[in-house]
Amino acid sequence: MRRTIIIATLLVGCDAEREQPPADSPRTGQVPTPGPGGWGAGDERGNGNTQSYGTRLRCAAHLADPQANLYELSHEISETMPQNIFSQGPLATDFLPTGGAPFTIQLVNGEIVTGEIGQQGTQFDALGHFGALPAPWLPFVDPLPLVDTATYYNGFTQAEVKPDPAGPLEKLGVQNAPPVITSAVVLDAKEFLGASMEAGDLVTADMIDDMIDDSPLLHVRGIKPGDAVFIRTGWGERWTDPQIDPSYYLGSPGLSSDAVARLAEDVPVLVALDNATPDAFFGVCELDGSCAPPESIPGIPFPAHHFDLVVHGIHQIQNVDLTAAADDDVVLGCAMVLPLPIRGAAGSPVRVVLVGR
Repeated sequence: MRRTIIIATLLVGCDAEREQPPADSPRTGQVPTPGPGGWGAGDERGNGNTQSYGTRLRCAAHLADPQANLYELSHEISETMPQNIFSQGPLATDFLPTGGAPFTIQLVNGEIVTGEIGQQGTQFDALGHFGALPAPWLPFVDPLPLVDTATYYNGFTQAEVKPDPAGPLEKLGVQNAPPVITSAVVLDAKEFLGASMEAGDLVTADMIDDMIDDSPLLHVRGIKPGDAVFIRTGWGERWTDPQIDPSYYLGSPGLSSDAVARLAEDVPVLVALDNATPDAFFGVCELDGSCAPPESIPGIPFPAHHFDLVVHGIHQIQNVDLTAAADDDVVLGCAMVLPLPIRGAAGSPVRVVLVGR
C-alpha cells in the first residue's frame, strides 16, 4: 500500500504542470489569483497569496524528475563580497573565540554579524521596503521628505506601516512574506541578446515576450500565477568574492516599467535578477543629477521597486547566481525561497535553490 501511494503521488506530480480545472477546494491544484480589487482590504502578502497546494503541486514534477539538478542560486555572505553602495552600514562579522564549559568536553564557536544585512548579498525585498509620496520631494522647499504623507502597498499609510520613522515596519514587514515553494521560469536575456547587458540597459516587455516565444517549453506554458521569475542579464558575472571589480554596485541593467507591467499581468510571486537592483542604473551620476535615469518617469527613478512593491505586491530578489542554471539551459524548475521572518524588517538575506533539468 505504501509503495502504491508513493507511485500515485509521483504520477500526480508529473502531471502537475498541466492547467488545473477551476474549483473551490484548495486541494484541486488551482492557484489563488487576485480579484478585481486586488487581494482585499488589509492584505499584507500581495502575490505571496498565490503560494498554495497548487504551487507546491507544480513543483512536484521537477522534484520527482531523476534528471533534474539542484542549483544553488545564492551567493555566500561574507565581509569581502561586493558591498551595496546604498546600504546604511557595511557587513561585518566578528568571529568569537572558541569557548568551553568547565568539567565538560564540549567547545562552542559563534560570531556576531552587523550591518544592513537585509539589503546585502542575495536578498529579498519585503513589500514595505518602498513607499510613495503624493508628489516629488523638493528639498529646497522642505528640508526633509514629508514621510507622514506616504502610502504603501494596498493603500496603507505611513502611520499604519511605520508610525515611528526610526522604528520597525508595523505592517508589510518581511515576516509577512510566505515561504516560497513554486514552479520557476528562467529567462536568459544574455543568451537572447548574444552578450551580457550593460549598465542602464533595459529588459523590455517585448523582450519578455520574445524570450518566452523563443522557448519551446515556455511558448505554450508561459508564466503562471504564483511562478517565481528569474532573469539572467549577465551582470552577475561581475560578482566576485573577494570583490575585484568595484563596478558591480556602480551601475546595473534592469527592468523597464513596461516589463514590470507585463510580468505583473501573469501574477508572479517574485521577480529575481542576477544583478544589484531590478532597476536599470547608469551609475552615481544619477545621484548627483549629472545624468538622467534610463527611463524618464517624473519622480520615479526606480520604477521596478515602485511598481513591483508598492503597486503590484510582487516581491523582488537581488543578486541571484543564475550562471550555472542558465548555462545548462534550465528554463523551468522548482524554486524554494526562504526569507527570514525578521519582525519589522524591510528585507532579508535569503537562500534560493532551483531544481530543474
